[in-house]
Amino acid sequence: MRALVFDVDGTLADTEHFHLCAFNRAFADEGLDWHWDEALYTQLLDVSGGRERMLHYWRASRERMVEIDANAILDVVERLHQAKTGVYEAMVSDGLVGLRPGVLALMEEARRRGLALAIATTTSPVNVAALLRRAVGPQWPLHFPVVCDASSAPRKKPHPQVYLQALAQLKLPPQACIAFEDSANGLRAATAAGLDTVVTPTVFTQDHDFSGAMRVLPSLAGVTVARLGRWRARLAEGAAP
Repeated sequence: MRALVFDVDGTLADTEHFHLCAFNRAFADEGLDWHWDEALYTQLLDVSGGRERMLHYWRASRERMVEIDANAILDVVERLHQAKTGVYEAMVSDGLVGLRPGVLALMEEARRRGLALAIATTTSPVNVAALLRRAVGPQWPLHFPVVCDASSAPRKKPHPQVYLQALAQLKLPPQACIAFEDSANGLRAATAAGLDTVVTPTVFTQDHDFSGAMRVLPSLAGVTVARLGRWRARLAEGAAP
């Protein structure tokens, strides 16, 4: 084991409630009558990527929308996404969003033991930077030599593109890494790239199918590098998780 590869939203931090609030603020500021509640947003999370999520919702609701050309739709979605990102970044900067239990301790232990840390997410670079700058400090890029996000991996999870990119930049085989995810799409992406994966669901993803995960845990509290190694060894021996 030479590297730990982390998803961001829902995995490093329980961010989805704040993303939901930011989406609704952007909709209201744009003058749209859209409002996503938690039940609807839970369904929409099956679509990876904020822009993709809005386009999916727009198309599903098109019987209630005035028809405009495709470029105009994309312009509106892009404007909404930029506004939503600004609202979310302000929430992070205000200290409203923190890392989930056990995340920081595991990352610090991994670094002490010489393991590389990487990010594999389909969220935008500004969201990654906002969260890690607040949680880890302004020197956070020094702790994460590899960051793969929506800017480099346009094919969203469950496609494994972002994990394949991370492995290529780490110059490691998947057998040398462990991935951390919170959703079924994330798990499918990581396992398709060949990574053993630890899943820590949130309230938005707790009902997903996590078949194939190395472990499904409520959080990373108490998880150590040694425990990860033991779980991987049991998996290799064919033992039950």
